[in-house]
Amino acid sequence: MHRDLGFWGLTAIGFSNIVGSGWLFAAMYAARTAGPAALLSWIGAGVLCALVALVMIELGASRPEGGGTVRWPLYASGRLAGTLIGWSVLLSVGGTAAEITAIMQYADHYLPDIYRGGSLTAFGLGIAVALSVLLTALNWFTVRAFARLNTLVSVFKIAVPVVTVIALFAAGGHAGRLTDHGGFAPYGYAACLSALAGGGIVYSVNGFQAPLDFSGETRDPRRTIPGSVLAGIGLAVLMYLALQLAFLFTVPEHLLGHGWQGVDFESPFGQLALILNLHWLSSLLYADAVVSPGGSAYVGVAIDARHTYALAKNRTIPRAFMRVDPRTGIPHRALLLNLAVIVVFLLPFGGWQHIVSVMGDMYLLIYAAAAVAAAVFRADPEGGGTAGWVPGLRWIAPVAFVVSSEFVYWSGWHDLRLALPLVLGGLLLFLVMRDTDDAPLLAELRTGAWLVVHLAALTVLSWLGTFKGSGRLPAPYDSLTVAVVSLAVFFWAVRSGVGHQRDTRARGLSTT
Repeated sequence: MHRDLGFWGLTAIGFSNIVGSGWLFAAMYAARTAGPAALLSWIGAGVLCALVALVMIELGASRPEGGGTVRWPLYASGRLAGTLIGWSVLLSVGGTAAEITAIMQYADHYLPDIYRGGSLTAFGLGIAVALSVLLTALNWFTVRAFARLNTLVSVFKIAVPVVTVIALFAAGGHAGRLTDHGGFAPYGYAACLSALAGGGIVYSVNGFQAPLDFSGETRDPRRTIPGSVLAGIGLAVLMYLALQLAFLFTVPEHLLGHGWQGVDFESPFGQLALILNLHWLSSLLYADAVVSPGGSAYVGVAIDARHTYALAKNRTIPRAFMRVDPRTGIPHRALLLNLAVIVVFLLPFGGWQHIVSVMGDMYLLIYAAAAVAAAVFRADPEGGGTAGWVPGLRWIAPVAFVVSSEFVYWSGWHDLRLALPLVLGGLLLFLVMRDTDDAPLLAELRTGAWLVVHLAALTVLSWLGTFKGSGRLPAPYDSLTVAVVSLAVFFWAVRSGVGHQRDTRARGLSTT
């Protein structure tokens, strides 16, 4: 791969991957869940994501590699954990199909009859497939060309929210909004936690790891990656805070008769603009509702190609898909495989779109696996250790693992009850792709068992808990229980990983 990416290109990749269609809705859902206290939820999400990002930054600086987020779990935790994480990532390629479907929903405003009855029409499917092919074609050439086009899209994605905030405040706000209608936290401060998941805040801030997947194509990754990842998170959180304030201060008074929970728009900022007679802004927002998820899908296609390349390198899928074109430095076969997966997920089979959203949630497992990997490498200096860029990694790694597990848990029982069987389907792939040079089967099962147990524990706790579960384990004790269980699993995983590193060296194989 060609090392053509610099700081601004990586920052644009991170920002563009974070900011999709979520910004158009999250401010309303967060306000309905927590009222003005949703502002604290955005700040909290930024801090939590920054903690997880620090762990991944350490890995990107220590072991820069294309598709690194897929490679590191294999290095640290063996083939079983690496295959399960890789399998969930491969299935999450369908998340790009969900983003393309969202584009079609918004585009229906301009091109009627492409989306009807909750699914694409035949005409809409044709357009969606054509868009998928276009996004693949735009990623076909050099990474430098990809970065330049993405930077232009990112500028537009920053400009429209900034214009929206300025225009809404200029149209007039309502004083006292942070304390009226039940006070600053009308539903209690515990609702700030609920807003992280139910308000769409975690979903909206997710995606900050994108620059790490391009670490193998970055000039001087140890200097460039840390700043670009944190800058992407910072820019996104500042933008979301400004949008949240604009929404809180400009919702008309007559819509708050039943408090913040009574506010309900199909297109929050678009309809708010129309109510305030800002028709030009409404038109701009509908256009951005196509461009923003389009930009995220564009970056998603690029990231998915790096993941598929890394999965082939891991031998999770056939090695033919890791071939990189020597002229462009792009894994063309991986792009084509992902295009096929996207098209399959676009087909209007009942329930598939929900499965796509489930796998989008399970993509969060990458964060937990990265925290384990960073701790394993730090504890094993004979295997190369870590770069030492992030101070305090000893405590940041376990906290990041707990935070990542909470993010998965907060996605809710309705998602996790489907996600566990899908991820565990990777066990069959693990058995099929095993090689005679691999460690003994029992040793591999022992090394990666922590991930299977962790997934099962999260699913049981999700059923018992309050996030669309049975409520047998009330809040906040459900989230506290998840934290305690996750912490125990983390130390188990690190101990297993260090043992795996030593066994691998004893067998005369490289741990990297």
